[in-house]
Amino acid sequence: MAFENLGEKLQNVFKQLRSKGKLTEKDVKDAMREVRLALLEADVNFKIVKKFVNNVTEKAIGGDILEGLNPGQQVVKLVHEEMIDMMGGSQSKLTFASKPPTVYMMVGLQGAGKTTGCGKIAGILRKQNKRPLLVACDIYRPAAIKQLQIVGKTYDIPVFTMGDKEDPADIAKAGLDHAIANNNDVVIVDTAGRLHIDEDLMDELRRMKEALRPQEILLVVDAMTGQDAVNVAESFSETLGIDGIIVSKLDSDTRGGAVLSVRAVTGKPVKFVGMGEKLEDMEPFYPDRMASRILGMGDVLSLIDKAQQAFDEKQAVELEQKIRQNTFNLEDFLEQMQQIKKMGSIKDILGMIPGMGGAQISEADVDEKAITHVEAIIYSMTPEERRNPTILNGSRKKRIAAGSGRTIQEVNRLLKQFTEMQKMMKQFTGMAGGSGKKKGKFGIGKKGAFPFF
Repeated sequence: MAFENLGEKLQNVFKQLRSKGKLTEKDVKDAMREVRLALLEADVNFKIVKKFVNNVTEKAIGGDILEGLNPGQQVVKLVHEEMIDMMGGSQSKLTFASKPPTVYMMVGLQGAGKTTGCGKIAGILRKQNKRPLLVACDIYRPAAIKQLQIVGKTYDIPVFTMGDKEDPADIAKAGLDHAIANNNDVVIVDTAGRLHIDEDLMDELRRMKEALRPQEILLVVDAMTGQDAVNVAESFSETLGIDGIIVSKLDSDTRGGAVLSVRAVTGKPVKFVGMGEKLEDMEPFYPDRMASRILGMGDVLSLIDKAQQAFDEKQAVELEQKIRQNTFNLEDFLEQMQQIKKMGSIKDILGMIPGMGGAQISEADVDEKAITHVEAIIYSMTPEERRNPTILNGSRKKRIAAGSGRTIQEVNRLLKQFTEMQKMMKQFTGMAGGSGKKKGKFGIGKKGAFPFF
């Protein structure tokens, strides 16, 4: 999970600060020393770390914080604000040309994720009722054009290509003309990368920039390369000029130093972060939400956004009716499990809940494969058994366990927890109708309290 190590270390530091009634100047400096080490271990640029720590220390010691109430919480608040500022302050959205089509050039080194990034950005814009066109200008990497065509087909986005024999600048210009002729209001150009920055690459990109006059040049950097990603961003910013940054593979990087450094080093905003392979895993970057997540304050707004994307409104209405009528069955339960899977890993979801960051998640007994096991068990049932679990006797359970590759004990546990969920739902509907005085209650994190996690 992104920032897992950094979040855990920072939260431990602040836990010690909060435990003290009053803070001395030495307490603050000791805490900031630990913060500095945590940020450096997360591969944050050392100049940024130095500035960050100095700013927080100066504000904490120079103000009235040490004399006020809850000084530990005040220091955490300062760190939170400084971290938001370091990452750009507020969300930076894509801008659009006053006269379409809007052109975006995607640039970066090989392997950073430009081609898949093109498809994801196009998919996001299509959801905003845009008509994007992908243009294949990487004529060097083997199968690069084919990959873009596959990505385009995946997201149902048209792809313009002239093969690998033409000059990239000419292909880009022809792609723009094609977009104008076919009423595409957004053009996303996939450019060639290199294993490292060289003059040939920059010359080619500059010629394409001159031919296209793009609305934005978006640089894609790989989060897993840490400080190299920051160095690449700085070089592209100085030699080509960029308007925004997309940080890919953030879900695979437990350090996260690239996201924390790149805005401060280049002065250019991070616009999107890649958190997985799917379209919905390309997320707009919110500095305030990311800072809150790192510091264990949760990220309820992102959790709501994910839930809105994952859950179908019509299905939600039907589910509510089934709960009210007490007809909720294992087929409905399976559907809800699959909706939750769309939101991401269980650890990521828990990380968005206030108070569930870092150490709490590490200590929680979270089984990421639990939903898959539940699916296997339910799929091994007949339609009649799913709709009416009360008919499941010993022999049926034995058959289901064998068919799903799970144990009879796991089948029994699923049925028991499903029954408990039905009872809980009945209590909630009773409370909503004003007929009952019982309070439904369940927890998250304790094994078995929230089903299967």
